[in-house]
Amino acid sequence: VDLIGTTETIKSLSEDTLLDIARYFDLGQNEILLANPNVDRWLPQKGSEVLLPTRYILPRAERKGVVLNLPEMRLYYFHSVGEENQPMVTTYPVSIGRMDWNTPLGTARIEKKDMNPVWRPPESLKLEALAAGDPLPDIVFPGPDNPLGNYALRLSIPGYLIHSTNKPYGVGMRVTHGCVRMYPEDIEELFPIIPVRTMVQIVNQPIKVGWQNKTLFLEVHPLMDEEQAQNEDMTCMAYEMILTAIEDEAAILDIKTIKKALQEQNGIPVPITIFVSEGFEF
Repeated sequence: VDLIGTTETIKSLSEDTLLDIARYFDLGQNEILLANPNVDRWLPQKGSEVLLPTRYILPRAERKGVVLNLPEMRLYYFHSVGEENQPMVTTYPVSIGRMDWNTPLGTARIEKKDMNPVWRPPESLKLEALAAGDPLPDIVFPGPDNPLGNYALRLSIPGYLIHSTNKPYGVGMRVTHGCVRMYPEDIEELFPIIPVRTMVQIVNQPIKVGWQNKTLFLEVHPLMDEEQAQNEDMTCMAYEMILTAIEDEAAILDIKTIKKALQEQNGIPVPITIFVSEGFEF
């Protein structure tokens, strides 16, 4: 199985912002905005239909430990094995490093788990804050002003963490200095069940394809800002992945849906094949 979750549509209440809805349904800010381009993020009209993009194609990676896909700003945690020997997976929205403070790609491990962590700002960050006229202390103790929140998972990549935040409205955006932020309630759920030494795979996959019930699905996210010049290459990339996935399967491609997904780049998986049964004649 390559897909998890389902999409659904709800109607907003008068007091809801899109960001309130996103957090309630465990979505990031960019996710819900891309899925609802015609809904005002701050003042959606009462009764507005809001699409919840809560269906996901699993990234191309070993289905073990943590997989973090940067373009979709989403973390997948593969844990206990369930029925038919399939790994159970939980997914969470995250914030990642902004363009000048990239979250690094590659494979790492969780080296340490810290509850109520102490934050020691690195010199580079202290210099940036000083230049902005907002100097940072040498050490920030646990409490509401600590940007690490109440939980931190320290990676084997020096200086990088997966942690909570005291600014949850930024989850699902590129706003960090390279670390990975989670909603406080999400990392509170993850922290006690994830072991030290868990593998963390950090990947860059704006395009994902996956099978479900003999149907191939396509999911497209915007490229990272620093890669936008390569946007024209996305069509070639998508078709290469699609043709590799199909191999010898008897299936007809839905070209119109593929083009629309590549144009909208809204992160919603769409079916792109029509399965041809045995004996079908063109």
